[in-house]
Amino acid sequence: MKMIIFGAAGDVGQRFVGEALLRGHEVTVFIRKPDQAEIWGDKVQVVIGDLDDTENLISIVKEHDFILSALRPAEGKEDLLVPLTSKVMSIAGEAGLPILITGGAASLKIPNTDHTVLTAPDFLPDSVRPIATACQDQYDMCLGVVDVNWTYQAPSAMLIPAERTGKYRIETDQLVTDGNGNSQISMEDFAVAALDEVENRRFIRQRFTAGY
Repeated sequence: MKMIIFGAAGDVGQRFVGEALLRGHEVTVFIRKPDQAEIWGDKVQVVIGDLDDTENLISIVKEHDFILSALRPAEGKEDLLVPLTSKVMSIAGEAGLPILITGGAASLKIPNTDHTVLTAPDFLPDSVRPIATACQDQYDMCLGVVDVNWTYQAPSAMLIPAERTGKYRIETDQLVTDGNGNSQISMEDFAVAALDEVENRRFIRQRFTAGY
């Protein structure tokens, strides 16, 4: 499969690229800064540009089979998440391609409570509340899109760099937790779950989350 990955230079995006290459897929990375191309050498096709160059992007994207978006704005610019996602969603629609969008856990219910990650008292540190709020808005925006085959992938409460095990559990509406109530997954296994979805397409116009 030939896929293009937006946000490829980020922590999650790099894992998406690595997992896709491991599986033998042909990968194009979309980046803004030319020096980021050094991350992959000649293993991927590189497109350097801006999301506002819509017409050119649509022509590039049409050469692919699937879009993955791991776009995430810098700290302090969380309000850009929804417009960035809206742009890449629109490009997917114009190109007629399915898209997997990486979001946040904000909208997921906490097991055995009436709260979501975002609404639960004292669950989130104040430092991450801006991006959590933006991720809730991002998911709400996706729910309003009915003419694109999107999938929204939400992480566990903790998404950390660690080893790839290839194992995880799936939920759709609530956090995946272990017997002690912990919710965690490695970025590496998050990428495994993403590529499994790209290849198998079980959650079209739906959200899913993966964890241990």
